[in-house]
Amino acid sequence: MSATTHPFGFRIVGPCTNDRRRVDAATAFQAYCGCDVRANVATEGYLSAFQFAGDFAEHLARAGSPAGFAGSTWAPWIWLDVDRDEDAGGIPRALADTKLLVDTLDESFGVPRELLVPFLSGGKGFHLGIPTALWQPPPSMQFHLVARAFAESIATEGKVAIDVGVFDRLRAFRAPNSRHPKTGLHKRHIPPATLDDITVDNLLEIAQQPAPFTPPDVASTESPDFLVNVWSDAERAVIERLKAVQENKEKIADGTRAMSVNRKTRAFLHGDVQVGEREVRLFSAAANLAEIGCPLSAVKALLTEPALDLGLSPKVVARQIECGNAAANPLVKHAVDVLGGTVVAVVDGASARSPA
Repeated sequence: MSATTHPFGFRIVGPCTNDRRRVDAATAFQAYCGCDVRANVATEGYLSAFQFAGDFAEHLARAGSPAGFAGSTWAPWIWLDVDRDEDAGGIPRALADTKLLVDTLDESFGVPRELLVPFLSGGKGFHLGIPTALWQPPPSMQFHLVARAFAESIATEGKVAIDVGVFDRLRAFRAPNSRHPKTGLHKRHIPPATLDDITVDNLLEIAQQPAPFTPPDVASTESPDFLVNVWSDAERAVIERLKAVQENKEKIADGTRAMSVNRKTRAFLHGDVQVGEREVRLFSAAANLAEIGCPLSAVKALLTEPALDLGLSPKVVARQIECGNAAANPLVKHAVDVLGGTVVAVVDGASARSPA
């Protein structure tokens, strides 16, 4: 039903700065998996991580871009992104952590490993797909946020850090078999049965070329009830958090609650941040400090050194601080609340939003 009500996605041919083109999401995904000539897997390519209903198609036709779309989402796959910089162990560590996630899903969540879809990303790690057909979550306005909470539950159980920045509503996700622009490697499917024996050298060799594959068919698989419960718990947590955020905003607006440095900002200043959360937490800390009245110069002075110590590049640090600071601007906050999205760039002193 959800695939019928939310069939649309977007595709990017080339770098993420290129246009988002509306596609039938299932058809586009299958084309990349099968190395269809129309997918042009010899080059860089992306598909939306989530799917959308007819209002997305109308928005894209009207605006010419997904930016500002704030409608409901759904997805046939929940993607766990395991990225490891060289300082964090690189591809060997990412491979070991992906194996842990596969074992965790199989042993603790009842997901047969043959139904999982692991990829070598072509960059610094792996993408691991979990088919939502196993528990059939419905579309919703918060689906992408629930997906994040769901993924975090799995990662916490497996004691594996994942990149939680990939759960934006309009996130572009590297397409299967597409070519990474920096490494020249392709995003290659790795059968779960081979994960235990495959070596990094093997992985790098097979990623030199794309190869067609068929995603597993889960139609005849009995759904693990546990996944339904985990998704429901994640959904309740998201709804409660959104309600608390709204109540906090109202109390700040009417003067009944003072703004202060929050717990996550304090943790960031002490370096207590998982690898996959570094950019998101830096953005959040910059916004929090700006909200309580810190000028941009003070925000930079407080956050730059801790962010660099966490392994972020100077360019990324500067961008996230500026974007977080811009997001705290009352006019920008109002626009984001109304239109949806996230501040991801600052141009000539003004904030600009992009669909991830």
